[in-house]
Amino acid sequence: MATGRTHRPATRSRGIPEATVARLPLYLRALTALSERSVPTVSSEELATAAGVNSAKLRKDFSYLGSYGTRGVGYDVEYLVYQISRELGLTQDWPVAIVGIGNLGAALANYGGFASRGFRVAALIDADPAMAGTPVAGIAVQHTDDLDRIISDNGVSIGVITTPPGAAQQVCDRLVAAGVTSILNFAPTVLSVPEGVDVRKVDLSIELQILAFHEQRKAGEDATAEDEGAPPMRATPTGRKGPDGDMPAVMPA
Repeated sequence: MATGRTHRPATRSRGIPEATVARLPLYLRALTALSERSVPTVSSEELATAAGVNSAKLRKDFSYLGSYGTRGVGYDVEYLVYQISRELGLTQDWPVAIVGIGNLGAALANYGGFASRGFRVAALIDADPAMAGTPVAGIAVQHTDDLDRIISDNGVSIGVITTPPGAAQQVCDRLVAAGVTSILNFAPTVLSVPEGVDVRKVDLSIELQILAFHEQRKAGEDATAEDEGAPPMRATPTGRKGPDGDMPAVMPA
């Protein structure tokens, strides 16, 4: 199997838009589920629903891959799995290094879904000397002093940063200097990288804030709906009670 340092995905050379590239993993996940159920073909409408996009967008995305399906039959599931996997570079072996082996880094190291998608956790790196040699997910943690050698020895081209935000840029700079050209950043900070280096940012707190916004809006809509559905309130007299009934607040002259 080829290694990630010598082969790169062909998406840019073939002119596939970044938005389409971002949706390809969604299609692949849906197709993989179909393949596991031994479903031979799928229509664009069914696949679009499973991937959470509209069918017109899906057909446009697949046209960039040269896959148009068969009228009345749909798309061949196994062929699409292969086609998208090849386009994403998942038919190759991609050694990955995770830097920052705290709770999040350790959780990612233990995640079993990477290997099945072509990503092999090749190295775990941490700045804490006490962590050196500690096995996590069957891999011994190594110290950041040896980062350059670790990247070179393992042929790593993808780095995952799970450090505190204050250390993320320095780690990024060292990864890039060592030859890493793609970085997945979990640290809540913006990284500066030279041209030719790709960065994808994952900020869980931002995602939670967006969800909080939607929850607040839904709560506001529910409250408005309740107000609109409530029976009108009877007007209450503002005057005082007199011997013959209600008295107006201001007596006529």
